[in-house]
Amino acid sequence: MSRETVILECTEARKEGKPPSRYMSTRNKKLQTDPVEKKKYNRFLKKHTLHREIKS
Repeated sequence: MSRETVILECTEARKEGKPPSRYMSTRNKKLQTDPVEKKKYNRFLKKHTLHREIKS
């Protein structure tokens, strides 16, 4: 299998002292070797923020 499940965590929530939002996504290990970054909605901050892949 070339697809891998990754966990995305909010980058701005911890700076503001709020709990981080997390999302699950997949990536192709062969084509996408760098960590995944996506803009997703954070319900605690009530806005879209940058979410980065964390080590699982």
